[in-house]
Amino acid sequence: MYKRQVQANVDALIASDFVGSAVKEGDKAPDFELPGVRGNPVRLSSLLGQGPVVLAFYRGGWCPYCNLQLRAYQRILPEIRKLGGQLVAISPEPPDASLTTAEKNELEFEVLSDADVQVAKAYRILFDLSEQLQKTYVGMGRDQTELNADGEWHLPIPATYVIAQDGRVALAYVDAEYRTRLEPADILAALQRLQAPVAQTS
Repeated sequence: MYKRQVQANVDALIASDFVGSAVKEGDKAPDFELPGVRGNPVRLSSLLGQGPVVLAFYRGGWCPYCNLQLRAYQRILPEIRKLGGQLVAISPEPPDASLTTAEKNELEFEVLSDADVQVAKAYRILFDLSEQLQKTYVGMGRDQTELNADGEWHLPIPATYVIAQDGRVALAYVDAEYRTRLEPADILAALQRLQAPVAQTS
């Protein structure tokens, strides 16, 4: 029963084309500053001063698909760094939950807490859960009022962005179907394209 209700919500999000309004390829990536798992502030523009950034929004450490994604991205972290990039993950959970996620998955990249969901809003990927879906999530033991830092019933659509040093979004992957995520190989390909020299025109 729960799976049918969750799928109905996914289908409704897809039908509404909610993701059509999200930050997309070619857009200027909204800047932000968020706390890391140990309270250290992390600002996007500062990271971009060192190289391109891979920015992954995930729903929370309670989400098995998110954990699979984070571990998959951890495996390619050496290649991301070799290509001059940095990897950052963001969720609406509080810093202590982000720390738990980072430790559980042995993550060696920044895991940030978007406690007031202002960054998810800026990237236009935050959606409200319907009353029916709220009941479904409670029944599944995933009460977002307890899991989200702000205690509200909303979640970011899982999204991954590759952001060039000039702040331009070089690759955007936003999918209302939460079980599908950007493949690691596509991240590396985008970073490789950013390294390629621009052809001169006469």
